[in-house]
Amino acid sequence: MNQNKVALITGGTRGIGKAIAIKFAERGFDLVLNYLRGRSNAEESKIELESYGVKVHLVKGNVKDLINIREMFRDIDSTFGRLDVFINNAASGVLRPLMELEESHWDWTQEINAKAYFFAAKEAAVLMERVGGGAIVALSSLGSIRVLPNYVAVGVSKASLEAITRYLAVEFAPRNIVVNAVSGGAVDTDALKHFPNREELLVSGAKNPAGRLVEPKDIANTVHFLCTEEASMIRGQTIIVDGGVSLLVR
Repeated sequence: MNQNKVALITGGTRGIGKAIAIKFAERGFDLVLNYLRGRSNAEESKIELESYGVKVHLVKGNVKDLINIREMFRDIDSTFGRLDVFINNAASGVLRPLMELEESHWDWTQEINAKAYFFAAKEAAVLMERVGGGAIVALSSLGSIRVLPNYVAVGVSKASLEAITRYLAVEFAPRNIVVNAVSGGAVDTDALKHFPNREELLVSGAKNPAGRLVEPKDIANTVHFLCTEEASMIRGQTIIVDGGVSLLVR
């Protein structure tokens, strides 16, 4: 079977997910990139990442569906026979004021951002045990601890994600699986274009102690670090990468 280490990145063909994929490709990891839409973009990302001399395997599927999750991990098993890193990056959500949220909006957001992470992590742990352990990192956001406009459904789902991270970190520790989360400030990606207050977020995000916006590579660097031996004693934590903006009183 495969000898290179293997990293799964959900939503890994664009934005922050792609930046994370590049970071692991630079380190010689073979990649499994999950995506939902944009086959041509996914294929372009695959070609780009394979220029690093690694194998890239694309898996189309909506992580909201537990059947798709199980099929994805069976695919990883048959293709590589191992998994060393799982980056839970895929996310979605309905951005509306609290009183405009309907049950379908709530369920969609929670299922993709929290439920999918929980069940995918269980599947990942099974494959990681075969190689003596691994690392799991989930992507969160400041809306988990701050109240942001139109963000209640997503914010609650990210708070759940961070709680799940803590439980996984303890439950998976005997399996030698390290689990953490990374929470980023505003990053100017395609995903941010769906925010009604995008411009406000970008202006606010740039006015942080670091003096610039957080970039995808900043998130990727932290995610990768949490998957290294040097970070093995960091467990169940949510590392905030925002240039210090969350420290300011507004």
